[in-house]
Amino acid sequence: MKKTRIHPWPIRLTHWINAFGMVCMFMSGWAIYNASPLFRFTFPRDFTLGGWLGGALAWHFAVMWLLVFNGLAYLLYGLFSRHFKRDLLPVTSAAVKRDLADALRFRLHHEHGVYNAVQRLMYWLVLAAGVLIVASGLAIWKPIQLQELTALFGGYDFARFVHFAAMAAIGAFVVVHLLLVLLVPKTLWPMIAGGKKGKADHD
Repeated sequence: MKKTRIHPWPIRLTHWINAFGMVCMFMSGWAIYNASPLFRFTFPRDFTLGGWLGGALAWHFAVMWLLVFNGLAYLLYGLFSRHFKRDLLPVTSAAVKRDLADALRFRLHHEHGVYNAVQRLMYWLVLAAGVLIVASGLAIWKPIQLQELTALFGGYDFARFVHFAAMAAIGAFVVVHLLLVLLVPKTLWPMIAGGKKGKADHD
């Protein structure tokens, strides 16, 4: 049987564009947050981008469009290539409970190019958080022009809290994602070079 790519090039390209864009969005977003904090803390200046509020806003809006177009490209590819249906579905509560229990016991069966139920759920949740952060971001950016959207979030001030919560959720996903890569480093190279589907492993 002919081997197939673990990660086709459109998946790899959009993944690395996202990685770059999310770093820029986090750092510029933290600088914007620091100018008007929601909570009793601010982010270290060394972890921010833009130098000042105007510069941070410029970075944030520029990279926002990069991620929007990249996200649309990923969405279209996922639909037309059947990537979503083939790789990210189905997601059942029984499968999630089983795979989560196996993962906690370090007995989770791992096969290159195959997502377990926990991974599938996490990807759907982070996609939902991505939609939420874009919508709340637009409500904050254009509260007058998009007043219906801003009202849907409970007003400008509450939209900021929603935006922050979505950012935190995506940040938590990134942290877990990086930890998994550190625990199973052989999953990194296929995301760079594509790799080929082979025999199943146990990690």
